[in-house]
Amino acid sequence: MVHPKLQSAMPQEPRAASKDTSSRSPKRTARRKPKGKAKLTAATADRHQLYTDAVQNVEGEIDFVDQTFAELRGRKATTLREDFCGTAQTSAEWVRRRESNVAVGVDLDDPTLQWGRDHVLSLLTNEQRERVTLLMRDVRDPGREGRNVDIVLAMNFSYNALMARADMLEYFKSVRKSLAPGGLFIMDCYGGYESLMEQDERRACKGFTYVWDQVRYNPIDATLDTAIHFEFKDGTEMRNAFTYHWRLWTIAELRDILAEAGFAKTTAYWEGDDGEGGRDGEFKPATEADADASWIAYIVNEAD
Repeated sequence: MVHPKLQSAMPQEPRAASKDTSSRSPKRTARRKPKGKAKLTAATADRHQLYTDAVQNVEGEIDFVDQTFAELRGRKATTLREDFCGTAQTSAEWVRRRESNVAVGVDLDDPTLQWGRDHVLSLLTNEQRERVTLLMRDVRDPGREGRNVDIVLAMNFSYNALMARADMLEYFKSVRKSLAPGGLFIMDCYGGYESLMEQDERRACKGFTYVWDQVRYNPIDATLDTAIHFEFKDGTEMRNAFTYHWRLWTIAELRDILAEAGFAKTTAYWEGDDGEGGRDGEFKPATEADADASWIAYIVNEAD
């Protein structure tokens, strides 16, 4: 199974909520390119840039978020909190959209946040940078800056790092308290029987090959170990550039916990079929779906 983000025209890197980790993973237009004509190798490449080029799709992600909020609330959102924000690509995209937009990124890994400041926020205008705040905090305690927002995002399956139900419930309750009246909490999720298989797949990118490695799945506790590797044309490789130890939560489990956390309505948005065996990149509310080999969906949660 190719990493689920790559099977959709839609969508940042997940990060742990309560412990530090250098792991990052589950495309987007690259905003930084290797300088000159230097060829990428395992010794010269930057893993965060490789991840950005191979996996992230923040423009498509924000397209969905922006459109969905407007459809449900009849207005444009202005304030967004990006949980498990990593390099803050999504926050940067949000402030590019409109001059009124403000973003707060929350993550525990300071080196990754610093990479975002140096390589992502540095590409914004001075005025745009002033509208982004990055916080090194646990997402369950986002601080004053992370409260009273229109939208909270938990993308790239980052919340799967919370493997105990009590921890997930605590997180969802914190998110609900952080939302302004009419606010939305939006998550992505993935599944399908191929997501449980121990296998790896490769995809050619410009100057390197991206490898999604599903190392081990434990059906007893639903934990999943995965890794991202990068292979280069000179024969070198960057093994375990990002590693993950997750619980693969189902939509049904997440919706049950969200309801317990006080969300008044949770809706699954399923991706449409292009009629040729692929996906069309359009996500619509659904109550039933096919048991596909692999799928990606969104859960849109309304507190009131």
